[in-house]
Amino acid sequence: MKLKSLIAMGLFLLLLAGCSDQPSAVDAFDTYVKDWNEQEFSSMYEKLSPATQKEISEEDFVDRYKSIYGDVEVEDLKVTFKKPEEEPEPNDEGEVTFPFSVSMQTLAGEVSFDNEATLVLTEGEDADSYGVNWNPSFIFKELKEGDEVAIRSSVPVRGELTDRNGEGLAINGTVKQIGVVPQAIESDQEKIVNELSDALKVSVADIEKELNQGWVQSDPTQFVPLKSVMESEEELLADASEITGVQINNTTERIYPFGESAAHLTGYIRQMQKEDLEKYAGEGYSSYESIGKAGLEQVYEEQLHGQTGWSIEVKGADPEKVIASKEKVDGENIQVTIDAFIQKKLFEELGKDPGTAVALHPTTGETLALTSSPSYNPNDFTLGFDKGEYAKLADNENLPFSAKFNKTYSPGSTIKPLTASIALRDGDLDPNEVEKIGKLEWQADSSWGGYHVTRVKPNDPEVTLEEALMHSDNIYFARKALDLGADKFQKGLESFQIGQEVEFPFPTENSSISNGSLAENDILLADSGYGQGELQISPYQLAMTYTTFANDGVMLKPTLQVGEESAEQFEVISPEIASIVSDDLAKVVSDPEGTAYKPVVKGVSLAGKTGTAELKAAGEEEGPENGLFVAYNTDQKDLLVAMMVEGASSHDITGKVKDVFAEMQ
Repeated sequence: MKLKSLIAMGLFLLLLAGCSDQPSAVDAFDTYVKDWNEQEFSSMYEKLSPATQKEISEEDFVDRYKSIYGDVEVEDLKVTFKKPEEEPEPNDEGEVTFPFSVSMQTLAGEVSFDNEATLVLTEGEDADSYGVNWNPSFIFKELKEGDEVAIRSSVPVRGELTDRNGEGLAINGTVKQIGVVPQAIESDQEKIVNELSDALKVSVADIEKELNQGWVQSDPTQFVPLKSVMESEEELLADASEITGVQINNTTERIYPFGESAAHLTGYIRQMQKEDLEKYAGEGYSSYESIGKAGLEQVYEEQLHGQTGWSIEVKGADPEKVIASKEKVDGENIQVTIDAFIQKKLFEELGKDPGTAVALHPTTGETLALTSSPSYNPNDFTLGFDKGEYAKLADNENLPFSAKFNKTYSPGSTIKPLTASIALRDGDLDPNEVEKIGKLEWQADSSWGGYHVTRVKPNDPEVTLEEALMHSDNIYFARKALDLGADKFQKGLESFQIGQEVEFPFPTENSSISNGSLAENDILLADSGYGQGELQISPYQLAMTYTTFANDGVMLKPTLQVGEESAEQFEVISPEIASIVSDDLAKVVSDPEGTAYKPVVKGVSLAGKTGTAELKAAGEEEGPENGLFVAYNTDQKDLLVAMMVEGASSHDITGKVKDVFAEMQ
């Protein structure tokens, strides 16, 4: 009996061992699905049936999956299959079939489908196993063996930029496309190419490059575009039309009606380059689209661009099989608060001088103009630069491609109204108190060594706040900064958002008060009080600080887009202090002794402050200067202008600013 029990037990264990060696189709497919969800394509290949592996190599299998999934930008891949409660029995061919579902997000939208996978039992040297019979429909249900996937894009129409009055700043307009039919010029091609080079200002090499393209060589009867120009270039168009074989067609391009005067404001678009592809990889852009690379074109890129339409199809299928599609969405039209007339006028006043001018509406905070000189023509980025023109601009030491209104500079004496406001608010300054200043030079004590603060007006021994602003007295405001002390003065400037991170609609460098500590350097504190020292403020932010005086003590952060929320407000000083400073600033312009009195422009009622920022290095007695003038009209209070010209004094630019106000009367 004991022997029989042992034999039975042995047989049971052998049977159990034999059962445990049986392969599981459920486990095999479950593991395959897990690899699939992780996109572990090499591991997936290892789990394919021998028959499948004979038909497709591991390299081809992995490359195909990676290529297709990458091209259609697969995200959120979910492959699911419901495990049966019991292990299914294979059929006579040793096959087991499981239903499964696939869903994913692609650049053309969601793709989801149901399918079936067949696993086949294969005998192995050590053990039997189930392998997956793969077919292309696992990638997309519509695919069959030999099919390829085609991805087609539909580029949206870019939205347009207009000013507050509906004037086009960046529009999709008609231009003239000049080109030739190669067959029509082959009899005298060299001569005609040279004529085209002279007329179009395009190098012979560039023309020949266009004519030597493969598609041109294969069909010389096709029109080959060489250059597009604005319709206004009538003389060039007339000259080109006289050249043998030339055709001139209408085409639509991105154009900038205000050209150089608004270049740094509008920016430009250009075709995507390698570095752009990485940035916009997940944004659904096609590689041959154009994107905003500067100015408003870049600031509002997302809204202006819209959404590219995409279609994933079976290539060459008849009838056409669409796997997924998403309609394009054209870009939004954006209206900004800019006044194109003021923009153009300020640019004309700057002329050839390197500098910048910003215009705001002082009581609403709307940005009316952002100009910079020298400039470039943004149309050239769309239509093409004349031969040598880009290199000439790129080599210009005054950096015509770089906007100046959002860079930081020393504010010079334009900071004095802020120092006055802080002293009136946080100090013990009495605006009517007489300050005795008897000399042209002054220092706090002997610890300053040979350093002195200097003033311009010699015969002015007794000075009030009004006179100090009118005459732009450096010594007066150096003393006020010292009287306040470093802590109060710095916090006062910070209340005007200087030295703070301020988000402007147009990307702008942050201002700064000093590189170190004002508390540890009395000379630096004194110099900062009249706008020298290490103060750095952008013209855009400087203009913002002056809204305080035109707006009863409330400073407005500029807005840029029509319809956006009202300007953010900062209650900086009381209406009484704002009135005192504003009245004194009016004297700066209207009083014959004021630094902004000349030139006199009749009919213009302004309040403002001049400034000359000295850029000399430490230890230097002389250096370059920047001239500044910030002003607003006191009657209508609908325009505030801050202008800065490099290498000039404030007296050189007051007339430029006044002329703009005169034009607006």
